[in-house]
Amino acid sequence: MPATAAETTPENPWPLKHFAQILKAHVERAPETWIEGQLLEANIRNGHAYLTMRDVDVENSLSVTVWRSTLSRLDATPEVGSRVVAKVKPNLWLKTGRLSMNASDLRPVGLGDLLARLERLRQALGAEGLFDADRKQKLPLLPSRIGLITGRDSDAEKDVVRNATLRWPGVVFEIRNTAVQGVNAVGEVMAALAELDADPEVDVIVIARGGGALEDLLPFSSEELVRAVSQTTTPVVSAIGHEADRPILDDVADLRASTPTDAAKRIVPDVAEEKQGIAQARLRLNRAIEHLLDRESERVAALRTRPVLAAPESMLDSRREDLDRLVERSLSATRAALSRGEAEIRHLRAQVRSLSPQQTLDRGYAIVQVPDGSGRDAQSGDVVRDATSVPVGADLLVRVAHGSLDATVTATHGSNTDPHAEQTPPTQNQPGRTS
Repeated sequence: MPATAAETTPENPWPLKHFAQILKAHVERAPETWIEGQLLEANIRNGHAYLTMRDVDVENSLSVTVWRSTLSRLDATPEVGSRVVAKVKPNLWLKTGRLSMNASDLRPVGLGDLLARLERLRQALGAEGLFDADRKQKLPLLPSRIGLITGRDSDAEKDVVRNATLRWPGVVFEIRNTAVQGVNAVGEVMAALAELDADPEVDVIVIARGGGALEDLLPFSSEELVRAVSQTTTPVVSAIGHEADRPILDDVADLRASTPTDAAKRIVPDVAEEKQGIAQARLRLNRAIEHLLDRESERVAALRTRPVLAAPESMLDSRREDLDRLVERSLSATRAALSRGEAEIRHLRAQVRSLSPQQTLDRGYAIVQVPDGSGRDAQSGDVVRDATSVPVGADLLVRVAHGSLDATVTATHGSNTDPHAEQTPPTQNQPGRTS
């Protein structure tokens, strides 16, 4: 007989008994393991319990045997539908080749255990940021098409459709009926969610279910479903159970509705309220326009009654009066300036005249000049300032205030006085001399 399975051939196979014994030894080397599931069958015969446990999320089941010795130690008899944890070790029954699990311990999962487990999962997912507010998507004001995931012919479906249609008669639904409890719920809901999320015409997705026991709502706290919702690009509304129910789906959804009816009110506006709002807006707009027209009419009327518009010539009259005053002030200022100028000219003329040679002549002085061709040192036509500069016998021209005299030098006399000293002018009746 071949020593190993690889050495077996069609001509030299293992006996079935030998293979079954090897398989049994291999299976029974597996360690004891705690598993969790829901009881589908619970048959008790001769003090032994023959159970069928099914996974709570997927369609997987195993046979579990609880021997009399173990069953007698349990606090409660296993019941169909209950959720339990069992400490099992695999066993292969050689006579029939049936694989079963021998349970050495069996405990029901209580409500407190479920709640604690859900709370731990909620905290873990929250720590990852799946529930953060910045991940929430805003719902459209008026979705063109609404995706609805719910049970077939369920009250939740009727509530959502009826109330949404009453609020907005033109609303359109894309409905996907799935299992909403049991082992198939998570997979079917996730498949429907992926399908609706891929539809570009769907603007919002509602996951709705009526109330129920905590165990019935467990699929909506599934980690797989929660992560799938967190990855959708379409806004998701959670409408599971009643106000007191709080599956983890509520935390990851973009909007949590307390009931399916509340979800219908949150996803579409009320057409009656919108019409009323439009009517109120029109009324406010009309009032604002009327108020504006009244105010502007009053302003136009006030402008018309102003004097400048009632009698436009008054504006010209007042400006004409201002112009006349300005002209008069300008003329007055000009006349005053001319008067001051004339007075100043007279003053300057008097000063000039008082300093002119004619004035000196009028006081009795004379001007002695050497005529052309005369004089020794003095040039012709020069005024004689030094007697010694004129030779004896020279002709002189003496200018007086009125007319002139011709004279001849008979003698010259030098002067010892300072030529710049003040000279006493001759009297009016005393003629000048030439010496």
